[in-house]
Amino acid sequence: MFNIDLTLKNTPFPLSVQRKVAEDAEAVYQKLLQAMQSGSTEVVELTCESQTEKKVAVRASDISSVQMSQKTGTAAGGRPPGFFALAE
Repeated sequence: MFNIDLTLKNTPFPLSVQRKVAEDAEAVYQKLLQAMQSGSTEVVELTCESQTEKKVAVRASDISSVQMSQKTGTAAGGRPPGFFALAE
């Protein structure tokens, strides 16, 4: 399973959708990257393959970052969701 996490401006937590296949995850990542680069106010709608009822729509101009990662069999590899974790 592959996670695509995106953070929005002025929002403290990431939004996340999942894809089962690497190529599909890469396609979503590229779609979000192109939307960010365009600088337009178009709305990008995403769905999740893991939770089919999960949908999210965001304005491309509000996306501040995108991350794609592979979810391992363990509980997210022992890492909290997001882009970085502070060491204790």
